[in-house]
Amino acid sequence: MAQILAPSAQWQTRLTKSSIKASPLTSKMWSSLVVKQSKKGAVKSSTKFRVLAVNSNDGTINRVEQLLNLDVTPYTDKIIAEYIWIGGTGIDVRSKSRTISKPVEHPSELPKWNYDGSSTGQAPGEDSEVILYPQAIFKDPFRGGNNILVICDTYTPAGEPIPTNKRYKAAQIFSDPKVVAEVPWYGIEQEYTLLQTNVKWPLGWPVGGYPGPQGPYYCAAGADKSFGRDISDAHYKACLYAGINISGTNGEVMPGQWEFQVGPSVGIEAGDHIWCARYLLERITEQAGVVLTLDPKPIEGDWNGAGCHTNYSTLSMREEGGFDVIKKAILNLSLRHKEHISAYGEGNERRLTGKHETASIDQFSWGVANRGCSIRVGRDTEKEGKGYLEDRRPASNMDPYVVTALLAETTLLWEPTLEAEALAAQKLALKV
Repeated sequence: MAQILAPSAQWQTRLTKSSIKASPLTSKMWSSLVVKQSKKGAVKSSTKFRVLAVNSNDGTINRVEQLLNLDVTPYTDKIIAEYIWIGGTGIDVRSKSRTISKPVEHPSELPKWNYDGSSTGQAPGEDSEVILYPQAIFKDPFRGGNNILVICDTYTPAGEPIPTNKRYKAAQIFSDPKVVAEVPWYGIEQEYTLLQTNVKWPLGWPVGGYPGPQGPYYCAAGADKSFGRDISDAHYKACLYAGINISGTNGEVMPGQWEFQVGPSVGIEAGDHIWCARYLLERITEQAGVVLTLDPKPIEGDWNGAGCHTNYSTLSMREEGGFDVIKKAILNLSLRHKEHISAYGEGNERRLTGKHETASIDQFSWGVANRGCSIRVGRDTEKEGKGYLEDRRPASNMDPYVVTALLAETTLLWEPTLEAEALAAQKLALKV
């Protein structure tokens, strides 16, 4: 992201009463995308149904579509809440729906729920119940009306967070008085790759073959250079409708790869918004008949990987003299490089090679305007003497709760020994 601005005044945990007038996403919105796929012969089984649902004059299909797009608001006070949680792999999103008796504005108004954790790899069969705690709510762009999406975290029946519940520890860190006082801002750049169904090869690539070398595809326009724009644009609007603090999107260096940015967000809000945005993207690619992957290096060879660069600042960094605070934070980050790398996403060693705008996974580095470093500082930050830093190490499949909390912990709560600090400062040429 070019710069960190003031975060949105609207917090994710509360919905505005005027936010229900926009139209939800409907199957008709996929006509251009799905018809293009059907002409190539790549659409099979359930995707064919989508083509019929968009283009057929068959009365049965039209009636189903009408029911899918039906606004029930004039007929009942009841709403549909889609409870969303993170599954056993730590990267998969799961969800199920329930009826709520009336519209709500805050997650505290919602009941806890449960699911079968043995079917998600999160509990044994003989004691399979996992409890969902509602934590944040967003408007539902698929159902519209007063219907909502609910970001939940997961607990045992005794109230203990289960191992895959990374939000719990993050919330503890963000509630620490030292962290609260520094008002940490995050701007997260989520890269992702779109794959053709069945063959699992990037969208727009010849099956089993390769397009021309990288260069023409970044932020490009044209049928031979941009693949998946409909999905990116639909996701952008869905996020805005939902109340996610999305700040931009662009095509990436590798064809078939895209990025969206969320933020600036304060504290735990950053993780909630990224997870909800990922859920929307999964649903949209599902409707479009395209596969989403967050693999940090989906194609081996001379192709860019996929990261989740995390821009970060504290109140002290944003005030006068903040560049010195940033340099102290960089020093701390260098001393905990291994801890951060181990928490920054699975398979990241395939991406952090020192090539394709990355630093080597084994060596910490920083620089001004240098995209080949672990930590990049912008020219504006250097010039103004205050601002933010960009951690370029996180992989596209990182857990935003883990990454954001770890950045706050390392830079605000963790203190190195004086000897270690002096040695690191000398090595990195930092005067702090």
